[in-house]
Amino acid sequence: MTRWRRPAWWSVLLTVAAAALFVRLGLWQLDRAAYKESLVQRYAASATASPVPFEQVAANPPADAFPRVAVRGRWLGDRAYLLDNPRHDARGGVEVYVPLALSGQRRLLLVDLGFLAGTGNEQAPQLPALPSGEVDLHGLYLPPPGVGLELGGDALAAQAHWPKTSIFLDLGQVAKDLDRPLYPRVLALDADPAAIYQREHPFDFSSMPPARHRAYAFQWFSFAVAVLAIFLVLHRKRRPRRTDKR
Repeated sequence: MTRWRRPAWWSVLLTVAAAALFVRLGLWQLDRAAYKESLVQRYAASATASPVPFEQVAANPPADAFPRVAVRGRWLGDRAYLLDNPRHDARGGVEVYVPLALSGQRRLLLVDLGFLAGTGNEQAPQLPALPSGEVDLHGLYLPPPGVGLELGGDALAAQAHWPKTSIFLDLGQVAKDLDRPLYPRVLALDADPAAIYQREHPFDFSSMPPARHRAYAFQWFSFAVAVLAIFLVLHRKRRPRRTDKR
């Protein structure tokens, strides 16, 4: 028959509190995973939705939504920005961003033209010329890519000629560099088989996809089980050893 030692009140309190905390953290991670999965579904639905006029969402885009928009403007083709070594392609290359000027607006819209593969050397790939007149564009109105860890300050200000290259994209720094305000999001153009750019825009969770949240949830639940197991082991009364008398 298993015997148990009566635990101290404080050990019971600490065990219950720790287990409850770990369970709460696990549930929170599951909630984050569900939220991000809903974002993925909304993102996928937006890619095939009918475009809405850009002015409807330009200054105040809906939170947690990625509208597909139609916009008309003129390229500032001599002001390109190259995001170096995008994570979605291990071959090397750049993601190309060019500002678009809208008629009657001082604000500029930064447009993601897509990924341009590297040339196999350290030189930036040659950018194709853009049309000089007004163009009609369609694409997703997305939050800008995360800036990550900014080392060395403003890399754009230190470059005198375009295209300018950076390892992160900060809309505030781009606006300062252009001396004009920018819209709060970027336009990721629709895929075009005839374009030289590869236009694939997987949803960016900044290294925290839904699967990782679920893994963390499992970890927190495991901690809760471990706390209870340790409590039981510490308060289990050992049977006395039997000694044989001769």
